[in-house]
Amino acid sequence: MKSQLRNKSNRLTIVKTFLWLMLCFSFTASANSFNNPQAWLQKLSQAVSERNFNVSFVVLSQNADVEPYLWRHAVIDGVEVEHLNMLNGPGREVVRIGDRVSYFEPYTPPYTMRSSEINGPIPYQLMRDYENLSSSYNFVLVGRTRISGRAAQQIRIVSHDKSRYAYNLWLDQESGLMLKLDTIDLNGQVVEQLQVTSMQLTEVPDDYFSRIELSRLPKVVELGTTADTRLGWQINWLPAGMRVVKQNVRQLAPNERPIEYMMLSDGMVDISVYLQQLPNELNQRTALKHQSNTLFTMQRDSLAVTVIGKLPAKTADAIASSIGITPR
Repeated sequence: MKSQLRNKSNRLTIVKTFLWLMLCFSFTASANSFNNPQAWLQKLSQAVSERNFNVSFVVLSQNADVEPYLWRHAVIDGVEVEHLNMLNGPGREVVRIGDRVSYFEPYTPPYTMRSSEINGPIPYQLMRDYENLSSSYNFVLVGRTRISGRAAQQIRIVSHDKSRYAYNLWLDQESGLMLKLDTIDLNGQVVEQLQVTSMQLTEVPDDYFSRIELSRLPKVVELGTTADTRLGWQINWLPAGMRVVKQNVRQLAPNERPIEYMMLSDGMVDISVYLQQLPNELNQRTALKHQSNTLFTMQRDSLAVTVIGKLPAKTADAIASSIGITPR
């Protein structure tokens, strides 16, 4: 009798050990499938494109009021729909249906643009097109923690040449959605922070989308397509991975000298560069900072250069200083 009990006990021990080993193997295999930042960014990309969710988040910037937002996303009949609502002040609401984005802003008539993303604080390029950022940034897994009560994976994002801001990104371990994004200057200080305060994932789209009347949305503003204007200057130094995406000439007033414009982008940030000939010759530099944005101006003889964007002042200076005049 004792021998039978002993044999039964041994079999139970073997079964328990086997189940424990299988559980450990399953956990390890799951963990190993997300042991690189690209796997987590792919999970983020899928989540923001395929999941139904309601997210509340706040944006905190230096010397600025907290900006709270409500962000809804859903997929209805294979079409992505989004709603972004700024909750403070007079309000600003944006609705995206597929490739059409409608803006409802105070003091401005509503309008619709053709786009697959909403212009605002949400970093769409990072969330949807991270592979194109590899020529500009390194992605490093850091560790796991908790953000807003949810388990999170941290990823550090650093430019190859250390010429731009760095970022700390935290993703929800369960869904892959973004929980927090810190923008960090070259001194290691946080200049802007986006943090989720609540998150709700649902099987069905939010009722808000069923109340949208497509016929009442503003008509699409057709801007047309125009060829880029050949400018009489060029930028001889750019941060790694940054490229020219647009250039043209703007006449702000009939009696003023034209302003030549060039847009730069590395996929994460867009930089605007303006150049204008002035009647007076000066040599001066001025750098102003508003939250995470830099406005850098430089006048060299009669040539005035302005660089605007989310980048360090010394990088804006390097871009402006590298400009050379080319014969037309």
